[in-house]
Amino acid sequence: MKSDHPIQLKVCGMRDPENMIAVAALRPDYMGFIFYRNSKRAVPSDFQIPKDFPSGIKRVGVFVNESMPAMLSLVRKFSLDFIQLHGEESPLQCEELRTAGVGVIKAFALSPGFDFKTLEPFKKVVDYFLFDNKGVDYGGTGTAFDWGMLKEYDQEVPFFLSGGLSLENIHDVALLEGMNLHAVDVNSGVEVRPGLKDVGKIKKLRGAI
Repeated sequence: MKSDHPIQLKVCGMRDPENMIAVAALRPDYMGFIFYRNSKRAVPSDFQIPKDFPSGIKRVGVFVNESMPAMLSLVRKFSLDFIQLHGEESPLQCEELRTAGVGVIKAFALSPGFDFKTLEPFKKVVDYFLFDNKGVDYGGTGTAFDWGMLKEYDQEVPFFLSGGLSLENIHDVALLEGMNLHAVDVNSGVEVRPGLKDVGKIKKLRGAI
């Protein structure tokens, strides 16, 4: 979907240094690193971000119900620009993170009947929302939700669209024209295997948004 305000791209679930640099060469706007241990894309204990990682790509740490000290420690260690929250984090926690100088992306899993009033307490304490499909566990499901649900959202806070985005459905993002869509968040739909991304697919997908 082409516009005067191009939709940005976030590639999430990165952990292999060589793969990170190869994907970074495509200049995505955001790159996400998962610190939730139960994820099959969680970063390893010896995880490092390459020294030649481009400064223009925003670094996003993904967490689920993690303690404030642990998150802020990792923000400092990896120079994270944003923290993406997928658990039951409160508006107060979001506010504390922003006060500490880190951006906040609060994720919500959507399913039929989702009450968008749930977002109200978060609107003034986050930078972005992220909308994903609801699964049995935290984090992404690798499948898309019914994007028609987003017509019920008041579009006050810009959002990331996540959930099964791939070359097969990326053109359908055009159906969201007029909404406050900030970025698309890709992960499993552009993978060779969990945590390893297909650079060719990302390049094609980038050209399609």
